[in-house]
Amino acid sequence: MIDLSKSAARRRLLVRATVAIVFLLTAVRLDAHDMFWRLTSYFVAPSAPVQMPVLNGTFSKSENAIEWSRVADLSVVSPDGRATIDSAHWDTHGDTSRLSYTTGKSGTYIVGLSTRPLEFHLDAKAFNSYLAEDGIPDILALRKKNGTSTKPARERYHKHIKAIFQVGDTRSEAWGTVFGYPAELVPLANPYATKVGTTVAFRCLVDGKPVANQLVQIGGRAGSNGDTRLAVQSLRSDRDGIVHVKLDKAGRWYVKFIRMVPVTDGKVDYESKWATLTFEIR
Repeated sequence: MIDLSKSAARRRLLVRATVAIVFLLTAVRLDAHDMFWRLTSYFVAPSAPVQMPVLNGTFSKSENAIEWSRVADLSVVSPDGRATIDSAHWDTHGDTSRLSYTTGKSGTYIVGLSTRPLEFHLDAKAFNSYLAEDGIPDILALRKKNGTSTKPARERYHKHIKAIFQVGDTRSEAWGTVFGYPAELVPLANPYATKVGTTVAFRCLVDGKPVANQLVQIGGRAGSNGDTRLAVQSLRSDRDGIVHVKLDKAGRWYVKFIRMVPVTDGKVDYESKWATLTFEIR
């Protein structure tokens, strides 16, 4: 005879375990939001080796490394031009990816990383929370307006990150390079030619075109160990896709945006393109 009470108990345990696993996977996805280059120092000597960590999570902590199979482009622009970096210089041990790079002559450099698309699925509550937490209010408002806020969502996302760093004392023009990524931020002045209190403009590009009314968030870390959080600012780009950011404190700064749009390809409901740019102001 089958013991129905034991069978029911096993089913309950299985359901609880499944729910726990789903919750854990969702929590990991919602935790590992942004992606940034975050150098220990953005001021580097000429002809010197430098480690460039990629934080996949927040500007303070990485949740997991980016495997080389996800890399669509990894390149550095120096005074000698743009150079593509191969996998021999990419380290994925632990939870943080790192680029090993040796600088050349003095100048302003910029490093870029573009990732291949991935897809995920979230239930309605988790997806709405993610939109609210990550700064994607326009899609959240659209879901409420068109009555889809109670529906789960499938999303395709890819991330495109850049960092500007200063090698030696000579400033050069690489800082303004447009990498041609699906989403990117381009400064309209060299951050290393500015000082605390200066306002610098940044242009938001998606598929090479300026994006108007895009929500852009700015923040970072101050202090020698980066232990002081810079207050997060939220701005909207103008009709030319430009935001004006006052760099009112010394520290390691980031500028970021997420461009998400509805998709009707039958595979996903939304596609998001993430862009971050980091640099340091002394």
